[in-house]
Parts: sequence; structure tokens; C-alpha cells
Amino acid sequence: MLKKIYDKCVEWAGHKSANPILAVVAFLESVILPIPTDAMIIPMAISKRNSFLKIALIATAFSVLGALFGYFIGYIFFNEIGIKIFEFFGIENANIFKEKLTSEEGLLSGVIILFVAGFTPLPFKIITISSGFVHFNILLFIIICFVARGLRFFAVSYLAYKYGSAIGPFLEKKAGLWTIIISAIIAVIFLVIYFTSK
Repeated sequence: MLKKIYDKCVEWAGHKSANPILAVVAFLESVILPIPTDAMIIPMAISKRNSFLKIALIATAFSVLGALFGYFIGYIFFNEIGIKIFEFFGIENANIFKEKLTSEEGLLSGVIILFVAGFTPLPFKIITISSGFVHFNILLFIIICFVARGLRFFAVSYLAYKYGSAIGPFLEKKAGLWTIIISAIIAVIFLVIYFTSK
């Protein structure tokens, strides 16, 4: 099933209405879609190389809107909808991020969790819903989502634009590993800044 959805995203990338479809995919990926938006960004940026910035911007903007919708689900409809999404992704403990996202001492760890989820292939939708569930600071939530999603999508779009079809297979297979490594480095930097400033 996931392979079919992935192949469909790649197919949509060549559609004449690819931009609106990308917006929908980016939105849904932040809420429930199990396929990363990169599946459309890569072939789109390769085939429409002069539009790579626009492609990344569309993906970022609608991904953040989707994240806000996920936040809304967690904030108001967690028991009715949020838990079902958690179950769909095999997350049994709905309170898994509650302590990290709510305590003052855990604010930094909450920021790091949200950033890492937004930047890596980790299930971003689980964090967006959890953030709404615990009433995470909405302004901080929006800023982190924009930064994390923007960095990821602009990086992927730029690499696809710069290196063309040669980079496509690499991004599809190895991007997850590299984004996790980069996110870990950023998380360490955050922690160093946090503890040295106390």
C-alpha cells in the first residue's frame, strides 16, 4: 500500500497541476499521510529546475498549515481523532511526549523533539498532534515548524535542482540517515548552548 502511494506521488509530480497536488500532499503528510513530501519534491525539482525555490516554499507553507491542523486535532479532538492516528502509526502510549513538551525544564527538549521530527523522516504528525494535546506554545510551535520543514524541503529541493536525476536515488535512499545525523548535531549544539548559559 505504501509503495502504491509513493509511486502515485512520483506520478503526480509530472502532472500539470503538480503544485496544488504538492500543497495537498504536504498538508496531509503533517497530519496522517505516511509518505514523505520529498517523494514529490525530488522529481518536481528535477523536472522544473528553475522552480525549485517555489516548490520548496509551497511544500513548507502547506506542511506548516498541516502541522497547525494536527495541533488543532490534538488540542480539541485528541480522544476522538488523535488517538486513532497514533494507533494507525503503531504508537501505543499517547502520553509519550507529554512530559517532554510540558515541563519548564523540558521546554528545550520539547523544542528539539519538534525540530527533529520536522527535519527528519520521523513521524512529524505524531509530534504536531502531541503538541496540541499538551497545549505547547503555539507561536514557538509555528516558528519551529517553519524552520525545520523549511530547512528540510529547501535542502532537498536545492540538491535535486543542483545535481538533477543523479541525486534522486541518493536522496530517496540516504536522505533519512543524513537528516537524522544533522538533526543530532543541531540537538547537541542546542544542549551545549542551554547548559553553558545557565
